[in-house]
Amino acid sequence: MEVHHHPHVEKKKFKEYFLEFLMIFLAVTMGFFAETIRENITEHRHAREFALLLLKDVEQDTVQLNSYRQYFSYVADNIDTLIQLLANNDPKDITTGKLYWYGLFGGARRSFVPNDETFQQMKSSGSLRYFGQKIASAAAKYDRFCRLMQSYEQIQQNIYAEVRKLRAQIFIVSYNDRANNIFQKYFKSWGNFDFGPIDSFMKTNPPVLSYDKTLFNEYIELVRSRFIRGYNVGGSDSLLHQASVLISELKTEYRLEDK
Repeated sequence: MEVHHHPHVEKKKFKEYFLEFLMIFLAVTMGFFAETIRENITEHRHAREFALLLLKDVEQDTVQLNSYRQYFSYVADNIDTLIQLLANNDPKDITTGKLYWYGLFGGARRSFVPNDETFQQMKSSGSLRYFGQKIASAAAKYDRFCRLMQSYEQIQQNIYAEVRKLRAQIFIVSYNDRANNIFQKYFKSWGNFDFGPIDSFMKTNPPVLSYDKTLFNEYIELVRSRFIRGYNVGGSDSLLHQASVLISELKTEYRLEDK
């Protein structure tokens, strides 16, 4: 009878199994951490790239907003003067050069168009998640203020056509154009008028189409409706403040001071 010998299989000790498990666990864990670090580095790089673009957009907005604010501050001053002139005087007693000059600004128009391509791209693609909550909130608030400004401008635009129609019943277009040309030519920089030509024009007495107090009153009310509460100035102040907050956050978080 043959005797069959079974090969002897040496059983691994628990310590060896544990070491094998530990090595596999460490390899998987290290791989996970490496992938997480890689993703974090990639996201931070993307965030910084977006931050640079957003910073450039908002800085360009502030240049536009400062000019916008200065323009409407000057407009508001002239409208206030027109309101006071007509409140205290009969139109027939006012030098018509003054009526043309101050009346010109009832038709003032300028639009603020934000450079929002970067923000809208990030918003639509979900890339705002690259930013921390603080910056994302600041950017969203700034965008909301931009939309409010544009909504108010649309309200003004709806009244603008009515203002022009009524102004055409009081003032002769050619003299309006003359006043506007003086404004465009001599307003070389905000707050730095050459007042000579302006003063000379306001001393003249070009003809007007009507001295009707009702027409003047309607014109004033329409103009007041366009610029109620000085929102062009107040709105631009709010936007400039929020732009400053966002710019500061971006520069601090991504060290963009020298960019």
